[in-house]
Amino acid sequence: MSDNKQRTKAQLSAIMRKVKSTDTTPEILLRKALWDEGLRYRICLKTLTGKPDIVLPKHKVVIFIDGDYWHGGQWLRRNLKALEDQFSQSPSRNYWIAKIRKTMQRDSVNTTKILEDGWTTIRLWESEIRKDLKGCVAMVKDVVELKRGKIRTSAFPEKSFAEFFAGIGLMRCGLEKKGWSLKFANDIDEQKCEIYIANFEDAKDHLVRGDIHELDVESIPTVTLATASFPCNDLSLAGARKGLHGDQSSAFWGFVEILKKMEKRKPPFVLLENVTGFLTSHGGADFRQALLALNELGYAVDTFILDASRFVPQSRQRLFVLGTLKDYEMPACAGGQLQFFESDVRPKALAEFIINHKEISWNIRDLPAQPQRTTTLIDILEDLPNDSPEWWNKDRAQYLIDQMSPRHREIADVMMQGKEFSYGTVFRRIRNGKSMAELRTDGVAGCLRTPRGGSGRQILFKAGKGEYKARLLTPRECARLMGVDDFIIKVPLNQALFGFGDAVCVPVIEWIAEYYLNPLLNELLRGRPMYPYGEENGYDRKRKSA
Repeated sequence: MSDNKQRTKAQLSAIMRKVKSTDTTPEILLRKALWDEGLRYRICLKTLTGKPDIVLPKHKVVIFIDGDYWHGGQWLRRNLKALEDQFSQSPSRNYWIAKIRKTMQRDSVNTTKILEDGWTTIRLWESEIRKDLKGCVAMVKDVVELKRGKIRTSAFPEKSFAEFFAGIGLMRCGLEKKGWSLKFANDIDEQKCEIYIANFEDAKDHLVRGDIHELDVESIPTVTLATASFPCNDLSLAGARKGLHGDQSSAFWGFVEILKKMEKRKPPFVLLENVTGFLTSHGGADFRQALLALNELGYAVDTFILDASRFVPQSRQRLFVLGTLKDYEMPACAGGQLQFFESDVRPKALAEFIINHKEISWNIRDLPAQPQRTTTLIDILEDLPNDSPEWWNKDRAQYLIDQMSPRHREIADVMMQGKEFSYGTVFRRIRNGKSMAELRTDGVAGCLRTPRGGSGRQILFKAGKGEYKARLLTPRECARLMGVDDFIIKVPLNQALFGFGDAVCVPVIEWIAEYYLNPLLNELLRGRPMYPYGEENGYDRKRKSA
């Protein structure tokens, strides 16, 4: 069949039926080698979760042998940046990508379940066995002979997370869409918690309102990932730039203290999110200090910048840090030239920071480019009638026009002369001691901000057919700009704007889960023993549902 011809569902099913799922060459090689070492086993026990390929009942050890292609490992072996790259020329790419990602999720679920059932678990790539059969056999022998130290590898398969500085819960929205499950959430703000509770029926089971410095660490469950979107007030250009020791942004140290007190229960991964001003705060000293603090806790770090405007029509650049405990660290770049680190997700300033701070323990991962947005401002607007009370009266709209500079007023005049209505957004900013209205007309809204003092409220400007109108963006429009069209909003305008202004953009978090967290976890499932849950390997299941 021609490569450029789309296969039917029946044809794809026929191909799948021909795939050999048992007695593959790598399985036979490993079985024979284990038998020669005196290890007796059973194969493909249907009574066990996931039907392991090899079972050593005497030692309560199971072994899964996973095909690189079907279980999401081949793209990495080919030095590609993402699973999509593996199918760039395939007319059935969407089918295969969805199928493989479903298998990856099933592997995570099955591994979690069989660990819960008390089985030491080893997952091996077929390519590992072909490349280093002796090494794979030695690993199994070390496990059954109890020679291998029980490093903390049991926490990560279940894809659970704790959301610190949870706000209204948008970090949760993004991660849950990609197979992660929330076990704990915390925020200090009562009004944000009110919005959170309205949107998540199970909030009473895990949401703790209070100061992060005062949380009872023993009540925080053991999880795979801890996220922290700590306050940006002292790091952003809009703030006073007091840095990590300012009244608000110093909450970061409360998060660090929790990780420290968790000791062996520290999550394998941490994810920080903040404004890009974090990178330059105090000449980069604050960012350096934060990364070194994570290093001291045992985390190697990666960092990248994503812009919500590549996902939704809102300009919102954010800096992310992904920390990985060194027990789980995958081989990564230990050095390199600027042109290597510099990429779509690591602009020049960030790449230079990485190269210039060799004292930091880095674990840089090659990432794909961000997607190209397919929507514009008009796609997220509510269709409000002209007599809706949200539209400002003529005097208020005229005052807005009068606040524009000559350049922005000229743009507004051109819009008014148009035969059809067009739209832009306006922010009021202080320029040379004077409040100015700045108009943006590129089809992208400005960054949603908290409406402190009223200046952070974004204005919609509609003009055409010789007229113009203005109003504030509605809470529903703000929700759409954050990627949560169906979010429940039952609070006053300003309270909603505060919630969204401090939140993360959901499609951005989905991207991080899809292209960073999930592939990383998928790799970590292989090539190392995973032990049943218990205090002896740093994972107490009793605290999981605390």
